[in-house]
Amino acid sequence: MRILIAEDEAELAKALKFLLEKHKFSVDAVHDGAEALERFHSAAYDVIVLDIMMPKADGMEVLSRIRKAGSAVPVLMLTAKAEIEDRVAGLEAGADDYLPKPFASREFIARVKALARRNAGYADCLLTFGNVALDCNRYELSCGGRTVRLNNKEFQLAELFLRHPRFVFSANHLMDKVWGQDSEAGIDVVWTYIGFVRKKLRQIDSGVEIRTVRGAGYSLEEIKC
Repeated sequence: MRILIAEDEAELAKALKFLLEKHKFSVDAVHDGAEALERFHSAAYDVIVLDIMMPKADGMEVLSRIRKAGSAVPVLMLTAKAEIEDRVAGLEAGADDYLPKPFASREFIARVKALARRNAGYADCLLTFGNVALDCNRYELSCGGRTVRLNNKEFQLAELFLRHPRFVFSANHLMDKVWGQDSEAGIDVVWTYIGFVRKKLRQIDSGVEIRTVRGAGYSLEEIKC
């Protein structure tokens, strides 16, 4: 899943990005409202984290423009303001949740995960297709009695495919969703990690595979006997 963080405190933004990436999210971080809006219009995000006090456009203005654009993407507001009036104003403007600074990292992660689950429209953290299951809490693929653990990017690829089985993803789409616009990696990193996930599917003798669709991309399909 992909998260956008808009926070003008560079060190805090860096820390939150690191924290989310440890929990297997793909994260873009910006430091002003104008860039937040630019990213919002150029990419699809599962959750947006907005600081209220930002240069060029504050969080409330960014939130207002997001909602006027017709987007229902979940938004978590971060702010040093803890007054009831400020929280109410943010929620009435269309925010889904509100977290005053300072906050505990565990609470931040829990709130982002809750919003991401709501946006994805699923109640649990076990994704299945064919005879394969992906445990989104343990980052493990399993089939029968065999289990294999995935690293960060492997998990993000597997999650995307298992949420949308049989859907054909282009390499560029996968690059954008998993590595993000800030990545300095080349498109060949997608091919490499597709190979890693394929290998782990084989390790557990799964009945599904990531197929190459010539000229189009990749799709998760059941293996026909």
